[in-house]
Amino acid sequence: MGHVIRNLGMQHGHTFPLVVDLDNVEELNSSRLKIVDVAIEFTTPASAPENIMACLNQGVPVVSGTTGWNDRFNEVEQHCRQMNGGLFHASNFSIGVNILFAMNQHLARIMSRFPQYRVHIEEIHHIHKLDAPSGTAIALADQIIGEIEQLEEWALNRPNQLEPDKTCVLKIDAVREGEITGRHTVQYDSAADSITLIHDAKSREGFAAGVLMAAQFMVGKQGVFGMKDLFEF
Repeated sequence: MGHVIRNLGMQHGHTFPLVVDLDNVEELNSSRLKIVDVAIEFTTPASAPENIMACLNQGVPVVSGTTGWNDRFNEVEQHCRQMNGGLFHASNFSIGVNILFAMNQHLARIMSRFPQYRVHIEEIHHIHKLDAPSGTAIALADQIIGEIEQLEEWALNRPNQLEPDKTCVLKIDAVREGEITGRHTVQYDSAADSITLIHDAKSREGFAAGVLMAAQFMVGKQGVFGMKDLFEF
């Protein structure tokens, strides 16, 4: 993802004076970060919080697309506000996925009046993706749970680990297959019919374009932001 963002950004006249990976983590310091307007952070759930806070400590706003570290998000958000820093975080930067989010919430609000429909989510990604379910699937699930009263929580659908008729649980299927960029499906199913929302990513460039838009948005900003602030859906 980092390579795609860099290549697309350079095509649009952006420069990337500092690129940090496992081989040069020590360069994430004050002398190197002072030449950076915005840091773009796509790493792993284990390293993302420290990476973000290191940049915030040096007064550099951060755009982060790493998922799987929700358990530390409140800590990082609090640190950002204490440092008067800027953080833009999203589980998915795709313009199409954020349209899906808007449609998902609206549909869930409607479907809350029709309990005969059972909803489930499926997400499919490439075999290199570490977290499961995806951050996008979790965001979709949280939206649905917020609108449908009988749903209390989501759970990853593992064989023989969930009660099949537990209606308060929203099941998420997470599939890792080949080099699939990303496919998310929300389906409401009843005895009479089904209603389905699908987003199928064709390439990573759609995500990269959203990241670059967010980076431009974050120059000089303080506070914690997300895609709703960028698109105002």
